[in-house]
Amino acid sequence: MQVILRKNIEKLGAAGDMIEVSNGYGRNYLLPRGLAIEATPRNIKTIEHEKILISERKKSEIRDAEEIKKKISEISVTIAMQAGEEDKLFGAVTTMDIEEALSKEGISIDKRNIFLEEPIKRLGIYNVNVKVHPEVMTELKVWVVKS
Repeated sequence: MQVILRKNIEKLGAAGDMIEVSNGYGRNYLLPRGLAIEATPRNIKTIEHEKILISERKKSEIRDAEEIKKKISEISVTIAMQAGEEDKLFGAVTTMDIEEALSKEGISIDKRNIFLEEPIKRLGIYNVNVKVHPEVMTELKVWVVKS
């Protein structure tokens, strides 16, 4: 039985792939769960059209991500923390702190997309990697100052 995958399935293929599976697997597992549809001429045309729409949507998302990347690379954020001797912080600057500082600048980035190589435990200037989109990364300058 030939089916067209609607979702990515590990060890089978990616969404939009046309694959050959056993009748039982297709009828009893893939089709009822909405993971695949039968490979009829009409469904094949529909999937090709959806692939074009998905491609255009992805290009649009990447353009938007590039604009956000440009904004992030042009700014720097300042985080005020309490510090003791030798400029050591009481605590550490976390991705949550950086997320809040970015939101004050009008940029919304999830804290899971902010990558710290190591915890920031001293005053200074740090470059932090930020994933704007799965294909777009940028660097943000973070100033950690004494409050």
